[in-house]
Amino acid sequence: MTDERTFVVVGGGLAGAKAVEALRDKGFGGRLVLFAGEDHLPYERPPLSKDYLKTGEGLDDAFVHDEDWYAAHDIDVRTGTVIASVDRDAREVVTAAGERTGWDRLLLATGSSPRHLDLPGADLDGVVSLRTIEDSNRLRGALKPQARVVLVGGGWIGLEVAAAAREAGATVTVLESLDLPLVRVLGPKVAQVFADLHREHGVDLRTGVQVEELVGEGGSVTGVRLADGSTVPADLVVVGIGAAPNTSLAADAGLDVDNGVVADAVGRTSDPDIFAVGDVANVEHPFLGRRVRVEHWANALNQPTLVASAMLDQPGPEAELPYFFTDQYDLGMEYHGLGSPDDEVVVRGDLAGREFVAFWLRDGVVTAGMNVNVWDVGDAVKGLIHSRSQVDRAQLADPDVPLEILT
Repeated sequence: MTDERTFVVVGGGLAGAKAVEALRDKGFGGRLVLFAGEDHLPYERPPLSKDYLKTGEGLDDAFVHDEDWYAAHDIDVRTGTVIASVDRDAREVVTAAGERTGWDRLLLATGSSPRHLDLPGADLDGVVSLRTIEDSNRLRGALKPQARVVLVGGGWIGLEVAAAAREAGATVTVLESLDLPLVRVLGPKVAQVFADLHREHGVDLRTGVQVEELVGEGGSVTGVRLADGSTVPADLVVVGIGAAPNTSLAADAGLDVDNGVVADAVGRTSDPDIFAVGDVANVEHPFLGRRVRVEHWANALNQPTLVASAMLDQPGPEAELPYFFTDQYDLGMEYHGLGSPDDEVVVRGDLAGREFVAFWLRDGVVTAGMNVNVWDVGDAVKGLIHSRSQVDRAQLADPDVPLEILT
């Protein structure tokens, strides 16, 4: 039978692209429209702060699908088209140009946007953030030998850009307000590994500092003034203080919003015909037993299959554990689960040599695991987390004890 329904996806990132793919794979034969605000087909963002930022190569591999794929699957992709509002009464989305498209079910994959500094001088030329292909191009062009690059914020993006800038020969300063970069995610023991890594590679990492103002001449940034009155010279300032979910469409449409678009375990919002996926979705996670909003690549890759199933009233897969990865200098890392900086940390391997697996434990149960320059242990780490078993700490720390026997 012909499916007369129209499904609309708002958002041209990885989550939106994987959602339309999953809908077709699961048999949806109706009209399928994807709105992408950027002028590009949907693409993955990790290369923008990693290989593509460093080399300018590999961008083609970042695109989820090419034009021929969308055409072959009868998906109407509208790039460079911003959705201005959602009319729930009429069941239509309205573009910035006033064009309307009706929907039977709607998926919000609107992602997140970099947080901006609310400080004097934040609008000077040379003050940038990293989210789009154009941002990465602009940054790469500025990462030159002896260029003075200042990173405001020592999160994952900031540290990846710092590594790329150092490898390009730039002079790099990282300004972090906390005692250590990443300490809210990793806790002090493991966060220190990343602090040491960057300092060993010549980064001037300053912790416990407050930025007061960005100063400039002729409309361009020349430095960052700190609360102690000192100024860090800068030819380029990269702001990496986190991202905020793009919830304005949902909020204006009257959907429940709280640190993202509030949704159930399968992405269904307070309107049963509107779903949310990816960075913007604050969803119930059955295994974790609480709401989570995950901004990492793997969530945008995996969650759409679950949400697409629900849009088609089909059973879907179980929710994946949160996962993210980073590459900085000669350090490669993968993180599974969701620990807390207050959790106990057990390390197996060489912490100082940056070849180890760290585990976060709560009441003796593994909540997360991070492998650093140790590979092919992801399944074992996930197995430990899923087992919910109390583990022997001495065995967990012993590299000679297979992780598989601890579950």
